[in-house]
Amino acid sequence: MTASHDKSGDELLSADRISAVAAVLPEWEFGDRVIRRDFSAPTFLDGIAFVGRIATEAENRDHHPDIDIRWRTVTIALSTHSAGGLTELDVALAGAIDDLFHEMFDAVED
Repeated sequence: MTASHDKSGDELLSADRISAVAAVLPEWEFGDRVIRRDFSAPTFLDGIAFVGRIATEAENRDHHPDIDIRWRTVTIALSTHSAGGLTELDVALAGAIDDLFHEMFDAVED
């Protein structure tokens, strides 16, 4: 995979960059054009609250993930559709979503 540009200027990540990001975001599953992660919330309502926080963060960034909710499991998939794959927008939002999850639930786990 080589870096390229789409019409809006979003640069697709190179294979080397994807490898580097995967090391920093080890809980995310990296595919060719998407990154995905399952989050397990303590309760269904906690999962819904988490999705609300993700929605706010995504809206603020004008970058919107695919979200699937199954009881307490929230699955997030990120890809820059306009670019046809992964960009730094996806990496930044993945990191922000991880931060939100830890902020909301780290103290709950103990």
